Amino acid sequence: MNVKKTIACKGVEDYKINRKIKKVYLPKPGDLAVFKVLELGKHTSVQGVNGNNTYIFPGDYIMASFGNRYASDQFEGYVPTKYHREYQILGKGGAIGILESMHAKLEDKGTTNLQLVGYVVDKENEVINAKYMHSDPIKFQPNAERSYKMILSLGSSMDSGKTTTAGFLCRGLRAAKKKVVYIKLTGTIYTKDRHFARDCGAHGAYDFSNFGFPSTYLCDKAELLNLHETLLAEAEKHNPDYVIIEIADGLLQKETAMLLGCEEFMNQISDVIFSAADSLGILAGINILGTYGITPFAVSGLFTTSPLLIKEVVPNISQPVLMLEDLGSADIFQLLQKLKIAA
Repeated sequence: MNVKKTIACKGVEDYKINRKIKKVYLPKPGDLAVFKVLELGKHTSVQGVNGNNTYIFPGDYIMASFGNRYASDQFEGYVPTKYHREYQILGKGGAIGILESMHAKLEDKGTTNLQLVGYVVDKENEVINAKYMHSDPIKFQPNAERSYKMILSLGSSMDSGKTTTAGFLCRGLRAAKKKVVYIKLTGTIYTKDRHFARDCGAHGAYDFSNFGFPSTYLCDKAELLNLHETLLAEAEKHNPDYVIIEIADGLLQKETAMLLGCEEFMNQISDVIFSAADSLGILAGINILGTYGITPFAVSGLFTTSPLLIKEVVPNISQPVLMLEDLGSADIFQLLQKLKIAA
């Protein structure tokens, strides 16, 4: 059997496929399985273990990971609580589950549907779970002394521009001859964002999938904080001056709200930059952040592509509006110094 592996299964070499337990075993997030492609929908390719597109066709077999997904512009889906005759690709990186809802723009395409062939098991016939498969989590250290500054990149929603903001912030700090590392703490597996940050100039770029998470949706606070600490340990190998941390989706998303409301987490953050797609999103976001006692040092995002939206925002906020050329310039370090958050 020729099995096309998704990036969610990176590092899995010595395995067997257990077909006998597919109707009785209840999967957990991160459990690996082999599926047969039944019909194509939105996903006509998956991200392979080398990070490139791997095109798939009906009749193909793929190895992927069970995972939940929250994506307001794409799919909402969950790890199944019982056996199903069909499963859906929820994310291109190899997150598989049962569809709950989808954005209206995808209704014509629908989902790519799969049949469960069997679970991926080890020599002891135990189902292989990708989470921390090759390492152990590091317990969150709220009082640790950090030699670097952490800046949080937040957005009003999915596709608000927070990844681009984070990437160009890395670019500007690199231009200022600062060592900077990018971390994407939450989201659904697909390594495009960390590759973008790397290409923008980050000395290192990591996300939750480096430690086998197909997604972070529905993780509890302790698990997210330990993941945060584990990712910081990777960042610290670069001896950074700054670590730029992106949290996926919007301020109302469950894990985002949980982290913003966690005093131990936010005490480690030097400052916040906020992105939105429109002017109202900026104003509402600043107001919501204010309820957490958070004041972003600047705003950016998709709204900056419209001069009219910028004109609407500027008179109503005290923060500077940063265009991509501002974020990507070495002058961004001077602004951070001015705001007393320089490394």
